[in-house]
Amino acid sequence: MRNVIAFMHVSLDGFIAGPNGELEWAIVDEEVNPYIDEQIRKADTALYGRTTYHMMYNYWPTVLTDPAADPRDLAHARWVDNVSKIVFSTTLTQADWKNTRVVKDHIPEEIAELKRQPGGDIMIFGSPGLTHSFMQMDLIDDYKLFLNPILIGGGIPLFQDLAAWTKLKLAETKTFQNGVVGLHYQTIRQ
Repeated sequence: MRNVIAFMHVSLDGFIAGPNGELEWAIVDEEVNPYIDEQIRKADTALYGRTTYHMMYNYWPTVLTDPAADPRDLAHARWVDNVSKIVFSTTLTQADWKNTRVVKDHIPEEIAELKRQPGGDIMIFGSPGLTHSFMQMDLIDDYKLFLNPILIGGGIPLFQDLAAWTKLKLAETKTFQNGVVGLHYQTIRQ
């Protein structure tokens, strides 16, 4: 069975973005990038909330036509263009990006069906609101977090409005010279 993975950077004080969605504090460099790329290659389905979907849609397709695009960015743009993408939104009526569909309701059933299908990992990229909703519905199987050595003092928290305890098992850690720690936790279900 496939797993739903929350995949994101987090500050040491528990934020996944600044107050206005800022992400420039996240360390993404030549040391971290290959590890991130390896994790992403295991996924064949990307999950987004509406806001993150629009950010991705407005950026990654432009990389495909940019002759000056960085080779790593170009490889990621090709990957994201070709994978299945699902946008969870109650307000979005359609998604124009290739291989993208919109889900408005019956989310637990939709995820259960998706997990029964053959394929790779199912990753939530960013999308804090979607991640919070999935946490509340107990739909996240794995957390792959990149703990950054910075305190940003405020913003969008990783964990918010949790209704119940969720036990986790540490599956892997990866320490980088730049101070980032990759953490992989698996949800323990009875």
